[in-house]
Amino acid sequence: PSFGFLFDIDGVLVRGKTPIPAARRAFQKLVNPQGQFLVPVVFVTNAGNCLCQDKADQLSHLLGVPISQDQVMMSHSPLRMFKHYHEKCVLVSGQGPVLDIAQDLGFCQPLTIDTLREKRPLLDAVDHDRRPKVLVSGDFCSKPLSVVLFGEPVRWETSLQLIIDVLLTSGYPGNPYEQENYPHIPVLACNMDLMWAAEAQFGHGTFMVCLENIYKKITGKDLKYEALVGKPSRLTYQYAEHLIRAQALQRSWEQPIQTLYAVGDNLMTDVYGANLYNRYLRERAEPRLQARLSAGRGPAPPPQHLQLGLGWQHQLALAAAARCRSVLVCTGVYSAQAEVPPAAFHGHRDFGFEPGLVEPDHVVPDVDAAVDLVFQLENFTP
Repeated sequence: PSFGFLFDIDGVLVRGKTPIPAARRAFQKLVNPQGQFLVPVVFVTNAGNCLCQDKADQLSHLLGVPISQDQVMMSHSPLRMFKHYHEKCVLVSGQGPVLDIAQDLGFCQPLTIDTLREKRPLLDAVDHDRRPKVLVSGDFCSKPLSVVLFGEPVRWETSLQLIIDVLLTSGYPGNPYEQENYPHIPVLACNMDLMWAAEAQFGHGTFMVCLENIYKKITGKDLKYEALVGKPSRLTYQYAEHLIRAQALQRSWEQPIQTLYAVGDNLMTDVYGANLYNRYLRERAEPRLQARLSAGRGPAPPPQHLQLGLGWQHQLALAAAARCRSVLVCTGVYSAQAEVPPAAFHGHRDFGFEPGLVEPDHVVPDVDAAVDLVFQLENFTP
């Protein structure tokens, strides 16, 4: 095969824990009788509240085909590349097994919001019923903290209070505020979704809007991110392409992977991200840009300064694919009867809105139709 699939999960393959019927039909076409995939497949989700292995086990059960953790990308998966931060003390925010997630990604000294609150209980001043009657002081990290935002927390007021305190004290919570210390300590964030699927539930993007505005209200300056990962960020698609190439190499498929098909149900994440990455691939192929690369200048860097490990910088230096095509299904957020695009841009502050980036290359009823379409376009017979 000279192509690979990037599948979104919720709204494309499953709804909650219930598989969409078309998904099982689609995946029977993607594997041989021994359960081996006939084409490289990566599952790319903005969820971030579990380990890749747990999500792979869940998908294997729901879809009826064996799926490995190397085929699963959570929103936080690209943080595995940020080796520069793995030895630092990091404050991790989110829900689920955040310590296990952080350690699995390579972070050696993670600290949860709950642990910080236990060590510095007076910083959590919102709920007076939780204020301690007896203070117990304790050290937890002699180094300044950085901040890693995995996903939306359960108690927003506690997380907002403690993260702001860490930012304003240069990573030493409880110390006096140092408003003049700017830029602030590093912040890495995953999953910028404003809301979950089509339900009226706030997502991590909404929490980030709160954090950004509180910080700016106090300091008069913008909160800056060292990295934003998860769809629609370019780095997420680069990492997904790396996983696609690794699968092809493992199966000794020598033909280069030329086309990535990103199948999703959300215009603002799946379609926007795939089209943004396609533009990046196209620009890299332009002769003038290749001349700049040869001269050592390269393309303009993204807004964030990415502190990747040297090995990962080499791995992602040159994309191998020629194009990334967006395929929109109608089983999740998107409805064929809905207005396209919505009037308000739900993307993150640091991503500019361009109407052309939310126009899918293909619209199909469901993921089974998406697989049939791609096989037809690629003249591929299983």
